[in-house]
Amino acid sequence: MTVTPSPDTPPSTTMTDEEYGALRAAAALWVGTSVLITDERGRILVQHVDYRTTCLLPGGGVDENEPPAQGAGREVREELGVTTTVDRGLAVDWVSADSLDAPASMRFPGEILHVYDGGTWDNEQIAAIRLPDREITSIEFVEPARLPDLMAPGDARRALSALRARINAAGPSLLENGLPIAPTVLDRAGALRTARARHHLPFYIGPAPEQLSVVQVWGWLLGPDGRVLVLLEPDTGAALLPGGAPELPDRGEPLATLRREVREEAAAEFGASLLLGHLCDPDKPYARLRYAAPLTRLGPPSVDPATGRTHIRVLATPEQASELFDWGLPAADQLAAVHQARARLGIPRAARQPLTELPDATDLTTS
Repeated sequence: MTVTPSPDTPPSTTMTDEEYGALRAAAALWVGTSVLITDERGRILVQHVDYRTTCLLPGGGVDENEPPAQGAGREVREELGVTTTVDRGLAVDWVSADSLDAPASMRFPGEILHVYDGGTWDNEQIAAIRLPDREITSIEFVEPARLPDLMAPGDARRALSALRARINAAGPSLLENGLPIAPTVLDRAGALRTARARHHLPFYIGPAPEQLSVVQVWGWLLGPDGRVLVLLEPDTGAALLPGGAPELPDRGEPLATLRREVREEAAAEFGASLLLGHLCDPDKPYARLRYAAPLTRLGPPSVDPATGRTHIRVLATPEQASELFDWGLPAADQLAAVHQARARLGIPRAARQPLTELPDATDLTTS
């Protein structure tokens, strides 16, 4: 009879193939898939099902001898009635046997769950969804911060970790019970666990009309590689662009407001700026200005006098930055203006890449 050395026992010990197979089968885990799908506002598709009180991402168990990616595509087709290619992984989660409140009769052995990127669906793709007669009762697109209220704790952790991995663009994240074993800056800050800043206001190129009061000035501050400075709140993970509200010492000068706020919030300096445009609410006589400028220097992290907090400073592509906000469809117009200004400033377009934390003082004019 053939004998096979066991990788888990001393070299002098041998087992029969049958014994070795039985040992490995005893340590088997379930294998499952889920698919993260967002709409054009960055909201996540969740399914309401008839067999549990919490929501789920599309997905399910992998069939015998079925590759996980193929199983993910099959589940989307069965549950949403849409045929799509699922070929990009976002996370692989090791789910321990004791992490779920599973009944003893289920004999849950633990699970390896693959999370795939289902992409961003437009209105036409969403309209094509056809739910099956059973199991899936409805779907909705929800803010990432709502996931812990709608999903089981482990499912919510996994979905948020996968979304952060998608934004961070560093490749699939390895998880244990929904949490990454090598957290990124987005994970450490807890990005997306609180509601994203929401401004569904139209964006207009050029100066604001004189009759509008300027209530906010924000800057798209571009590093030498084309990425922009984004600030993360250390206690909530909320994202913001550098800038803020005018104060009396600014004497009504928007750029004075921006320079002061950038120094206070980010300990940063910037060069010659370009006015991108403004946002305004049709029902209120206010304007919110947007500028673009080259980021020239970062000092040591400092406490923002307005909040008493020290922001986490990161570089992200403009597209990655916009995913951390809920700006609606007008975000596309603002991004287009950012890239036009970037080109005028002679700054290259940044390739999508992992976000970079900037904890130290840096002179970016020599980078």
